[in-house]
Amino acid sequence: MNLLEKTVETNAGLDSTVLVIDDHPLFRQGVADLIALEPTLRLVGEAADGESGLGLACKLHPDLILLDLGMKGMDGIETLKRLRADPTLDARIVMLTVSDSEADVLAALRAGADGYLLKDMEPEDILEMLRAALRGRLAISGRLTELLARALRHTPGPQDPDQAGLTPRERQILDLIAQGWSNKLIARELDLAVGTIKVHVKHILKKLGLKTRVEAAVWAVNLRR
Repeated sequence: MNLLEKTVETNAGLDSTVLVIDDHPLFRQGVADLIALEPTLRLVGEAADGESGLGLACKLHPDLILLDLGMKGMDGIETLKRLRADPTLDARIVMLTVSDSEADVLAALRAGADGYLLKDMEPEDILEMLRAALRGRLAISGRLTELLARALRHTPGPQDPDQAGLTPRERQILDLIAQGWSNKLIARELDLAVGTIKVHVKHILKKLGLKTRVEAAVWAVNLRR
């Protein structure tokens, strides 16, 4: 077996499978120990670089991928983009890194990350966020949400839903996005097809002049303050 990748043998029958891609062995061990504390999670693989991580993701099809940002070789953003470009993969992908740089957070979310967590968070907070991500919700710490809100205040665009020209349905969907709901959850709640929700989200982003649903969620939450 390649030393840069490892498939983890664990007990079957648990709820959600997890793949960790991080080039620090001690941190991977720490994540493995953390996941072992959560009975609804099962670690199925570890990889020490992006290329190996891509291979394991395609082999294992995990429910959740934890991805470091600053890896040697192919970095986390490029790995994320390649994971998202594979139509066979449907994993939730959460960045777990040390960087709280505004540029890094925005780059990851715009590349398709479902969350952005910091490695210095309390273990119980990380687990709570991972459970939220697996339920289709956004996984991002409060501190980073504030960072995104500040960044969006300096982004030209409409200041309210009326100015944006959002329809009642689009406002309804935006409100659910702001609550962290995934397209699947919104479709179920509104009794619509997932494809229909995707079209609405695309129109919402265009009207708001934003690139990702995360930015739309932060924009909407910022309006309520």
